[in-house]
Amino acid sequence: MRRLAAIAPIAALAALIGLFAFWSLRHDPKVVPMAMVGKPVPDVVLPRLAGGGSAALRSLARGPALVNFYASWCAPCATEAPALMALKAEGVRVIGVAFEDAPDQAGAFLARFGDPYQSVLVDRSGRAGVEFGVTGVPETYAVDAAGVIRAKTAAPITAADAEAMLQKAGR
Repeated sequence: MRRLAAIAPIAALAALIGLFAFWSLRHDPKVVPMAMVGKPVPDVVLPRLAGGGSAALRSLARGPALVNFYASWCAPCATEAPALMALKAEGVRVIGVAFEDAPDQAGAFLARFGDPYQSVLVDRSGRAGVEFGVTGVPETYAVDAAGVIRAKTAAPITAADAEAMLQKAGR
C-alpha cells in the first residue's frame, strides 16, 4: 500500500506530461484565434493618451478603420511603425490602443517612432485587450462602418495586410 502511495504522484505527473505532449503535437502555433471577427467592437471606455478624458472605443472605431494594439515594450511594434505611418499618409484611419503600458512610455514610443493614430487610448489594465481577444502585441483589427470587426492580424502589419483587411471592412 505504501509503495502505491509513493508511485501515485509520479504516475499522475507522467499522465499530465503525456497529455501536454499530445496536445502540443496537435496544436498549430501559427493559428491565430479569430473569435471576435464578425462581432461588434467591444463596448469599452478608455482614457485618452493625450488631452485628458475618456472615449468609447466602439464609437471611435466605426470604419472603415483599423484598431491597432501596441506597447512601448514591444519590439515588433517598432517594426510595424513605418507601415502604420505610411497608412496614415494614405488617409487610413487608425485608432491606437496602448496595451498594458504606462501613458508616459506609450507617448515616448510615439514620439520616437511617429504617431500614425487618429486617436490613442490607454488600456493600462489590459481589460480592453481581453474584450478584443488580444493574444499579444501588435495586433490589428479592421472595423466596418457598422462597427463590426471584419479581420484581424496578430503580427506586425504590412501594407498588403492592411489593404486586404480594409477591403473586408468595406473600403
